[in-house]
Amino acid sequence: MAGDGLTGARLVTAEAVVLDLRPASFATRGLAWALDVLVLATSGLALGWLAVAIIPGVDQAAGSALVVAWLVTVFVVVPAATETLSRGRSVGKLAAGLRVVRDDGGPIRFRQAFVRALVSLPEIYLCGGSAALICSLANPRGKRIGDLLAGTFVVRERSAAPPPPPVPMPPELAAWARGADLGRIPDQLALSARLLLARVGQLHADSRSRLALDLAEQLSRHVAPPPPHAVPPERFIAAVLAERRERDFARLTAQSQRGADRAQRRSTAGVLSPTSARLVGDPPATAPHTP
Repeated sequence: MAGDGLTGARLVTAEAVVLDLRPASFATRGLAWALDVLVLATSGLALGWLAVAIIPGVDQAAGSALVVAWLVTVFVVVPAATETLSRGRSVGKLAAGLRVVRDDGGPIRFRQAFVRALVSLPEIYLCGGSAALICSLANPRGKRIGDLLAGTFVVRERSAAPPPPPVPMPPELAAWARGADLGRIPDQLALSARLLLARVGQLHADSRSRLALDLAEQLSRHVAPPPPHAVPPERFIAAVLAERRERDFARLTAQSQRGADRAQRRSTAGVLSPTSARLVGDPPATAPHTP
């Protein structure tokens, strides 16, 4: 179930839950950009008027430098800072329900926001948006040139469906699952099984039975011993996924605890002075023997 095209933004978490980050259409991005330009133009005019009022009577060279500084501030620094502080949302994107994210789905940082804002000068403003339009139409995720260079893309934040609830453990299989040996189940197989359970009410009965039986057979290759007899495939799949989630959670919790313990030991060792370390670690000194 690897994504392609617009579904290429699907990401799989450690619990085999798909995050469907839907790329924004160019029309929606265009509306958000128009609102951003309106906000930037208003703030830019106010900033220019303030600069003229504060620094009157400058010569031509100083005036040219101020114009360049004004352009960079309004069209690069302000958009980059806004997207960084808002975690990928400008005023227009907030109104349109959009957000800029990294290629891995994480929030952007100042480096990505700065590259996008810097490239937007020739790509959007100097070319009238034609370069961005051509690139967005040719890219499966609707990326413009700035997104390609920054490693980002724009997603429709409001349309993202919430992840399904965790798979519950079937009570009749809980004891068997706790004692079973679960091998390394491939993430793609776990994802397929997770999606089947999430869509059981949407599938035809025959298709549902066939898919459940096929996935149960694939999962059984990674599980020993086999479950009790006459277990429905869907119950077996739910037990395996629930136990896998519990073991992954326990493993991550143990790793986090070990890391916290190591940090605590380093912190404790760092606050010991050489004298206290000697008193703690060295054996007590004995008085010299006198005949």
